[in-house]
Amino acid sequence: MKNKNLKYSIILPLVGLISIVMISCERGFSDDVDLATFPTNGDIYIDDPVGLTDEFFTSFDPATGANTNGFGTDNNEVYEGSSSIRIDVPAPDDPNGGYIGGIFKDRGEGRDLSGYDALTFWAKASTSATIEVGFGSDFIEDKYAVGVSDLVLSTAWKKYIIPIPDPSKLVQERGLFLFAAGTQSTNGASYSFWIDELRFESLGTLGQPRPRILGGQDQTAQANIDTSVPLIGLTYTANLPDGQDITVSAAPSYFDYETSNPFVASVNDLGIVTVDGPGQGGDNTAVITASIGGISAEGSLTIEAVDIDVISIFSDVFANVPVDNYNGFYEPFQTTLGGAVNENGNNIIDYTMLNFVAIEFYGRDGSDVDPIDATDMTHLHIEFRVNETVDASDYINMELHNNFTLPNGISGSFQILGTELLSNEWVEFDIPLSSFNGLTSRDAIGMMLFVTDNNIANLSIDNIYFYAEN
Repeated sequence: MKNKNLKYSIILPLVGLISIVMISCERGFSDDVDLATFPTNGDIYIDDPVGLTDEFFTSFDPATGANTNGFGTDNNEVYEGSSSIRIDVPAPDDPNGGYIGGIFKDRGEGRDLSGYDALTFWAKASTSATIEVGFGSDFIEDKYAVGVSDLVLSTAWKKYIIPIPDPSKLVQERGLFLFAAGTQSTNGASYSFWIDELRFESLGTLGQPRPRILGGQDQTAQANIDTSVPLIGLTYTANLPDGQDITVSAAPSYFDYETSNPFVASVNDLGIVTVDGPGQGGDNTAVITASIGGISAEGSLTIEAVDIDVISIFSDVFANVPVDNYNGFYEPFQTTLGGAVNENGNNIIDYTMLNFVAIEFYGRDGSDVDPIDATDMTHLHIEFRVNETVDASDYINMELHNNFTLPNGISGSFQILGTELLSNEWVEFDIPLSSFNGLTSRDAIGMMLFVTDNNIANLSIDNIYFYAEN
């Protein structure tokens, strides 16, 4: 087998926010000036990189476990022509990194892809496996990123089609392809896969476009003036020529947004909804909707402007304070797995194998996260969903720890009984902070601990915030 390694670069971690400031001038364009246009070639890899330098592959950061040794070409295993891209997926314990991935980037001026409707390629693997693919990621803005996280490969060559939600947006795109692969779908066994005939195409055979925000749900939220709420669960579904549907995650900038009441809320092109004011004439709500290419998206957000003192730990309703983690795993005693996940457009915390678990916000491992001063707060709001049968004898003990890393640290506890919980249904609790027995001070709360009777092993949590009752 003849292989050659392609040159690549490595994307390094961002230390701080990168902000790009656009400075405008008052002078307009003359009618005689032609606006810049960019190459329209849709081919990316056809036996060789097309219109790209030999350093077109940029690996994910090795500090995150990315392996930079398994990317190359293969002159023996091809779908068509004389060469394919070969990717060797490492085992989790590989000393050079336990997964592989990165992007194919146009290092020139970018491409005008507005004349295409899909990214296509042929692929096969040495064994059945699931990988992540996409395009639109350039490691700078990722403004028009699209992804499929569960693309299933087989041992035979197959053509894959990734639809472009709105091609008119891609007039200067540099992020031509993304892939990421580990061994979660092969039980830790390493494998190889090949990609060939990688290009953008104008198929004209994609149908039934269905954009969605918030997972297609109509949701409501409250927020204080001058606070922001991100729209999540943004997807785009299209029907492929074989009759199958494919759903991709779509970056917020593919969508066009509308607000029913600009006196209450506005939304920018990144899908960030900001509560701007209390409204007029007693109307303090706004409905946020979206569309792609003139096609209305399923789902909406009805947001209400309120005046409430809140410190949010985890919620899609309010802006959250920084936390260290949602599962401060303590070996060897803790069995709890899980953390924050997206469920049908909702961010929730999902725990399995639960015995005890902590949410930490005190600056663990030098993170610079500050403890919470809840002195002026009166209540803790929290929502639980037990994802199994609840017995009356079950319980969840909650503990709040204040200054627990110091000698004068204290904690307070509150117990929720099984009779107050429901199986597979959300239940809301508004708990007076005075009910946390032993919590005589709350000026530096740094940990929220959950302990069960070991009969509640699968638990979801949402909307965790302190608030002051007026």
